[in-house]
Amino acid sequence: MNSIHTHDLHTDPSQFPGVDVYAVVGNPIAHSKSPAIHQRFAKQSKQVMHYGRLQVELGGFAQAAKTFFGAGGKGLNVTVPFKLDAQSFADVLSPRAELAGAVNTLYLHNGKVCGDNTDGAGLVRDILAQGVRIKGARVLLLGAGGAARGVIGPLLEQLPQQLVIANRSNAKAQELVALFTEKAQAHHVGIASCDLLALEDSAMTPQAFDLVINATAAGLGDESPLTKVAAARVFVPSSFAYEMVYGKTTAFMQQALHQGARVSDGLGMLVEQAADAFLIWRGPDVSIDPRAVLLELRR
Repeated sequence: MNSIHTHDLHTDPSQFPGVDVYAVVGNPIAHSKSPAIHQRFAKQSKQVMHYGRLQVELGGFAQAAKTFFGAGGKGLNVTVPFKLDAQSFADVLSPRAELAGAVNTLYLHNGKVCGDNTDGAGLVRDILAQGVRIKGARVLLLGAGGAARGVIGPLLEQLPQQLVIANRSNAKAQELVALFTEKAQAHHVGIASCDLLALEDSAMTPQAFDLVINATAAGLGDESPLTKVAAARVFVPSSFAYEMVYGKTTAFMQQALHQGARVSDGLGMLVEQAADAFLIWRGPDVSIDPRAVLLELRR
């Protein structure tokens, strides 16, 4: 992070004449791996483009995005804490962005700013790429915030047997269940909610889960959303624990490992959601290899 200068945190498309310019916008943004990922995609596909960072003050997203596109910018990736601002800024939303309630990808089409959400698709592709079967699985999603909401639709489309949303406040989890009940029923998926402490109860957790996804922010600190008792009920050796945070073995991952389960951090999700955005911007026929990029980043 120390090698990133202040001027690297503001991408001005007018400084790159004749080149398509993209950026990732967030606050903070110096740590973002998105430029490294997209630069690798551009190299793989022989695309001439520039991808930079854009650090925006809280409350300043709309003006910054308007200035970026006004100066000739072609597209933005959007990260914390601006995904809701991006949704409001977009003129047109994709169906999955509407369902996710947030936007992580902006681009221009026919003079309008379009908003999409590639997070859920990125999560699903990373899980499947690791040989984990979602179809027919019992899935536990921890958290009921924007990160959780953004992945429920794509998870349901994979036809799990059941999706349980567990959150500190069950009321918030129930809101998501209500929002996605129609889609769950259309895919013949059982959907339910509970508070996190209820996972300690054998009535709520009569058997372990095949796939457990941590979409809470607990992994950013040294905490897990699961108590020790709940972890012992939720995980068995055949379980797969997916942590959306990347770059470290979190307390949640350690709990899963203690029960003999397989684990993954969220770096693959980051790469896969970026791949979706890249193809939206550069065209679906462009050839890129997200797994090769992931391998490079893991070295």
